[in-house]
Amino acid sequence: MKASQQYSGSNWHSMPVDEVKKKLDTDNISGLSREEVRKRTELYGKNEIPQRKKQSEVKRFLLQFNNLLIYILLIAALITALMEHWIDTWVIILVVVVNAIIGYVQEGKAEKALEGIRNMLSLHAVVIREGKQKEIVAKDLVPGDVVQLKSGDKIPADVRIIESRDFQVEESPLTGEAEAVEKNTNPVNRDSLLGDRTGMGFSGTTVVYGEAKGLVVETGAATEIGKINKMMTNVQVITTPLLQQIEQFSKWLSFAILGITAGFFAFGFFFRQYSVSELFLASIGLIVAAIPEGLPAIMTITLAIGVQQMAKRKAIIRKLPSVETLGAVNVICSDKTGTLTRNEMTAKTVVTTENTYTVEGTGYEPKGDILLEDKKCTVDEDPVLKMFMQCLRACNNSEISQNEDGQWEITGAPTEGALLSLSMKAGFENFKPDRLDSIPFESEHKFMATLNRVNEKDLVFMTGAPERLLEKCSFQYTAEGKVEIDRELWTEKLDNTASKGQRILGAAFRPAEEGEHSIELPFDEPNFIFLGIIGIIDPPREEVIEAIKECKSAGVRVKMITGDHLLTARAIGKEIGIEDSEHAVTGREIEQMSDEELQNIVLKHNIYARTTPEHKLRLVKALQANGLLCAMTGDGVNDAPALKKANIGIAMGIKGTEVTKDASEMVLADDNFATIVSAIREGRTVYDNIKKALFFILPTNGAESLVLMAAVILGITMPITPAQILWVNMVTAVTLALSISFEPMERNVMKRPPRNARQPILGKQFIWRIIFVSFLIGAFTLQVFNFMLDSGLEEAAARTVAVNTLVCSQLFYLFNCRKMKGPVINRHFFENKYVFYAAIILTVLQVFFVYTPFMNRFFDTRPLEFEYWIYPGLAAFLVFLIVEIEKYTTRNWWK
Repeated sequence: MKASQQYSGSNWHSMPVDEVKKKLDTDNISGLSREEVRKRTELYGKNEIPQRKKQSEVKRFLLQFNNLLIYILLIAALITALMEHWIDTWVIILVVVVNAIIGYVQEGKAEKALEGIRNMLSLHAVVIREGKQKEIVAKDLVPGDVVQLKSGDKIPADVRIIESRDFQVEESPLTGEAEAVEKNTNPVNRDSLLGDRTGMGFSGTTVVYGEAKGLVVETGAATEIGKINKMMTNVQVITTPLLQQIEQFSKWLSFAILGITAGFFAFGFFFRQYSVSELFLASIGLIVAAIPEGLPAIMTITLAIGVQQMAKRKAIIRKLPSVETLGAVNVICSDKTGTLTRNEMTAKTVVTTENTYTVEGTGYEPKGDILLEDKKCTVDEDPVLKMFMQCLRACNNSEISQNEDGQWEITGAPTEGALLSLSMKAGFENFKPDRLDSIPFESEHKFMATLNRVNEKDLVFMTGAPERLLEKCSFQYTAEGKVEIDRELWTEKLDNTASKGQRILGAAFRPAEEGEHSIELPFDEPNFIFLGIIGIIDPPREEVIEAIKECKSAGVRVKMITGDHLLTARAIGKEIGIEDSEHAVTGREIEQMSDEELQNIVLKHNIYARTTPEHKLRLVKALQANGLLCAMTGDGVNDAPALKKANIGIAMGIKGTEVTKDASEMVLADDNFATIVSAIREGRTVYDNIKKALFFILPTNGAESLVLMAAVILGITMPITPAQILWVNMVTAVTLALSISFEPMERNVMKRPPRNARQPILGKQFIWRIIFVSFLIGAFTLQVFNFMLDSGLEEAAARTVAVNTLVCSQLFYLFNCRKMKGPVINRHFFENKYVFYAAIILTVLQVFFVYTPFMNRFFDTRPLEFEYWIYPGLAAFLVFLIVEIEKYTTRNWWK
C-alpha cells in the first residue's frame, strides 16, 4: 500500500524543526538524492489525490431503465412479441426508449455545466535536491523534499515550515478563515486545531506574503485535503425525498397492477369464457393502461425545466432530482467565509482618542463615506484622522485595482488591502510620500514601520498589533496635539471593538530624529504617538440579510458553521439576522459531546465556530437524525464532506474549490446566498407541478384500466385496444401532462412551511381523486362506447369515438389539475400559455389519428362524421364541471 505509510499520523505541528528533519532523514541544505526520491516515490506514490472513476455513458443510459414499472412494460412488450402483435410491441418499446433518452440527455446537460472547473492542487513546485534548486511537477514530490515558497504560490503538499520571513498563508479553502495566517517555525500544542497549526503549510492553500522553506511531510491522500477526499468517499449519499417516494409508489403500484391483472385474467378465463389469447391481449391492455409510462419522462422534463429556470438565476444543478429536494429542506447549514460574507477584509471602525468613526462600503472597492455619529465627515475636520489616514497609506505594501470584470482585487496581504482601501476612501489615493526606509512585518515583532518624507518632514509610521504598538508609545494624538497616553482608556476601547467580532490593528507615528535616514530594530525607547485602532471584518453580503428573512417566512432555519473565531461568528450572525446568535457552540465543545447530546444541541443553536471538517459532518448527521432535510453550502475543501452527506450540497461557483463542486448537487455561479432562496422557491414549484402531473396522469390511467375491466366483467367487446391506449397515453403525456410542468409559481409558495419529506406522495385526498376521476371518466367512456354500438355504429368506429372521449375528458380534466384545491377559473387562468398550446397540438394529433389512412390501418380507427365529436365534447365538459364542484364541496373537508 502506498501513501505515507511510515510517517502518516505523525504530529508534525508539535515537533521542533530538528526532530522533523531527523525523522524524515533529510536536511534543508542539500535535500534528497535522486535515488532516495525514487525509493520514496515507490513507497508513497505520487503526490496526487486519487480520482474517482467516472460512470460510463452506456451505464448511465442503461440506468434510465432501472425502474420496476419500466420492467413490467418491457415484459409486456416481450409477451406481445411472442404473440406476434408487433404493433403493440413496437409502440411499448418506443415509449420506453423515448423516456430513457429524455432522462439521459437531461442528466448529461446538467453534468456538462460544470466541465472546465478544475485544478485545486498546485501544478509545480520549487524543490532543493542534491544541493540544487529546481522546478518540478508537484505530483513528483515525496516526504522529505525541501520546497521553496513565496508570495503567490500554492503550497504543493503538507509541509513543516523550517525557515520563514514575513510568511502569511490564506487558508480559507481548508479552514474557512478569510484572514491570512502568519506562519513561523515554532511547534504548537499537539491537540491544536488545524487553523492554529502555525508551523505548518497545507496543500492547496495560497501564500499571500513573504517567503519560506518547508519540508514535505505528507503527500497525496495523506495530506489534509487528501483526508477530506477520503472522508467524502466514505460518506453514504442520500437519495432525494421525491425519489424515495416515487420508488415506494412504483413498488406499490407495480404489485397492485400485477395482482389486479392476475385476478382480471382469472375472472375472464373462469367466468367469461374468453380465449387465452384474448385474455393475454386484454391483460396487456390493462397493464399498459394502468402503468403511467409517461411519468418518468414527465418527471424528468419537469425537473429539467426547473434546472433551466435556476440556471437563469445563476444556480447550476448537477443532478436533476436535487431541484425538487430544495423545496423540502428544513435547514440550510452555511459556511461563513465567501458564502455569507464576501471573503474580502474591510475596515468598518476607526477609533481615535476622542472619536469613534464608522466606515461605509464593503470589500476592497475604495467607495464609502466615513461617518461620525451618522454624519459624513472629512479628514480636514479632524487632524488626528488626517494623520491616521496618512499613516495607513504610507505604511502599506499592498495594491488594489479593478480587473476586466470591474471587480476590485488585492495584491498583498488582505488586512493591508483593507487599510489601503480605507485611506483611499478618505481621499488619500494620490498620497504617495517618498519612502526612505522600512521594517517589514514579522511575526516576532508584529508590526510594520516605514520612514517617509511628508511635506518636507520625515516621519516614522507604524501599523500592527495594538498591544505591541502601545508598548512603543508614551503619547496619544488629540486635536490639541500629543498628550500622555491613557492606557486604561485604550484597554476599554480595545475590548469594545473586539466584542463586535472585529480584528483590531493599531497605528502610531513619531517625527524622525535629526539625521535619521534609516530605521532599525529594536525600538527600545517608547517615543511613538498612538493614533488609534481600526476594526476590520470580512463583511456580510448585502443580499444575505433579506435572503435570511425570506428563509424564516418559508420555515427554513439558517445555521452558520464556520472555522472562524467565536466572536467573529457571533458578530456576523447577529448582523445578518440569524436567530439566537449570542449563543454559539465551538468545535472543541462539539468534540466533547456524544452523538445523542449533539442531536439535542443542533435543534437549539444556530452558530457554530472554530469547526473542522469532522465537526461539520457530525452536525449534518445530527440534523438528519432529527428527521430534518439539510442543505449545506460552502466553498472550501473543508466543506466538501458535509456537502456530500447533506440532502443537498450547494457549492460556490466562483470562489469554490473543485473538490467542493464535485461533492455538491448544486453550484451557485454567482456565489450569492440569496440565489439559494430563489432555488428553494423554484424547488417548491417543481414539486407542486410534479404532484399536479400525478393528479392528472394517475386518474386518467385509472379510467383506462376501469374501461377494460368493466368490459371483461360485463362480458362485452373491448371498448379500446392496447395500441389505442398507448396512443392515448403517449399523446396526452407529451402534450397535456408536459404543459403542467410550465405551471407558474403558486402565490403562497414561500409563505408555507417545508413539506414533510416522510409524508407519502399519495395522501387521502390524492387517493380519493384517483378513484373519483377514474370512475367518472371511465363511466363516460364506457357509456359513450355502448351508446355508439346501440346506435348501429361499427365496432372500430365506436372504439374511435371511445378513444376521443378519453382524450377529450383528459384535456378538460387537465384544467382541473392546474389548481389542486382552489377553482381553476380565476384571473391567472391564462398565465400558462403552454396549456393552450398543448390543447391545440393534441387536437391536431387526434384529427390525424382519426382521419389519416395510415393511422386508421395502424390503430384500427375509422374516420368519423362531425356529429360523433359532440358526445366526447359533452362528456369532457361534464367531467370538468363535476370535478370543479367536487373540489369546491370537499375543500374544507380536506383542510
